[in-house]
Amino acid sequence: MSENYRLAVLQDAPRLQHVIYEAYVTIRELELHWPAAHADLALIQDNIHSNECYVLEKDGVIAATVTLSKGEEVKAVTDFPFVKWFAVDPAYQGAGLGDKLLTWVEQNIIRDQVGAAAVTLATAEKHPWLLPMYERRGYEKLYVFDFDNGDGPMHLLRKIVNPALYDSLQPGKDKQTIGSSND
Repeated sequence: MSENYRLAVLQDAPRLQHVIYEAYVTIRELELHWPAAHADLALIQDNIHSNECYVLEKDGVIAATVTLSKGEEVKAVTDFPFVKWFAVDPAYQGAGLGDKLLTWVEQNIIRDQVGAAAVTLATAEKHPWLLPMYERRGYEKLYVFDFDNGDGPMHLLRKIVNPALYDSLQPGKDKQTIGSSND
């Protein structure tokens, strides 16, 4: 049984659409306004083209994915890289593949290639298990925001992936904006 980590290519879009759609059932049930939860093929292709979309293949089949954003989603709060669209095909859930992929991206991409001290991601407070899952993985709450779109409080989380580099950064690396909350 083989595992392979790699960047997605446009030809992966139909499989990625399936993985993300199936993995985001709870997001749709909670009526969260996350683009990935309703992504059509064109949006998946745009994500692959515009960002760094990583996949973990298990025996040649894409089982999990996560995207390193090239956008400006969190630049008002922090300069650290932002990951999004994390999903594991339900057929592969419980096998630790999501953990392996996220760890690989945190260490090999964020820490070693990008050279960042930390990584960020966001999740909804009302999701029943995502926030605790990320906290168990070492993510800490950095900032709370609400888009007033029915999603409720959203948490920007940070995980330090290079403690020595993080400690060497000047205070204030995480920008604080008016009305922010550091829980």
